[in-house]
Amino acid sequence: MRRENAIYPEHTGDRKEWIKKLRPPRNDRDAWQPYAYHNEKELSPDGEMVDSSVIFLTNKECPWRCVMCDLWKNTLNETVPEGAIPHQIKTALRNLPKAYQVKLYNSGSFFDRKAIPVSDYADIAGILKPFKRIIVESHPSLIGEQTLRFRDMLEGKLEVALGLETAHPVVLEKLNKGITIDSFREAAMFLDENEIDLRVFILVKPPFMNEEEGLEWACRSIDFAFEVKAKVAIVIPTRGGNGAMELLQAEGLFSPPKLHTLEQALDYGLSLNKGRVFADLWDLEQFSECSSCFDSRRQRLVDLNQAQFYKSYPLCEDCNYLNQ
Repeated sequence: MRRENAIYPEHTGDRKEWIKKLRPPRNDRDAWQPYAYHNEKELSPDGEMVDSSVIFLTNKECPWRCVMCDLWKNTLNETVPEGAIPHQIKTALRNLPKAYQVKLYNSGSFFDRKAIPVSDYADIAGILKPFKRIIVESHPSLIGEQTLRFRDMLEGKLEVALGLETAHPVVLEKLNKGITIDSFREAAMFLDENEIDLRVFILVKPPFMNEEEGLEWACRSIDFAFEVKAKVAIVIPTRGGNGAMELLQAEGLFSPPKLHTLEQALDYGLSLNKGRVFADLWDLEQFSECSSCFDSRRQRLVDLNQAQFYKSYPLCEDCNYLNQ
């Protein structure tokens, strides 16, 4: 693990202010409109490729200030009016094809009362009746009775995505996420005991790690995710773009992972055969070591996400990296 210097505050409260001061301006968003939505395919628990409606809701920013987060860019400073979230969902679904499952991603926590009004739960559940699986994301500390309340309103199966980020206890604390390995485990066990599926987000090479540590702890984090009975683990290459990460990079405390590190993490997760493992492919080109073989390597990751079994690497005459 890389050693910090005075640039990164030691205490949580100081970190929060430091992170906020380094931010670029947030985007202007309408409380009655989702800021994005699209359709994507994903391998289901039954091994079938299914369509997913993915909706990025506009809502109040979450109260935590994670050093690597840039999701606040599409949030608001205040809680949305009652009825706004159901309206956003309806707007998106009118413009999307029918799908097996829906993912409600919201740049925060679905179970944060200031982000998603509890009074809207029933209307949301009614809109989502056609879906067999409903996936929402939340901070682990907000898992509890509200989660059960929403689950009981649904006709489809509830799945909750939790950001573990890393199982490295020291780095996890430094990310300023406000959780520990034990508190994450507690949230995961609550979901399991109440028959709610869990997917876990894992960062590949978060700040304060070098490349070797980034791969090692991505793999150990996948191990931990399945230890706490996750059904899905998603490995995400750590990106910059929020101000704080750029300063950490300038100080030698962060650098984006190499594409091959992400590839190896996914390969490892799939080799366990303990659950589905997906690689996040958004804006993937920035991590590539070689432009000549990038397209074929990206396609390999697409194929792995869909098939969930190992596929050999493509050969590249230009970089020779994958030929060794």
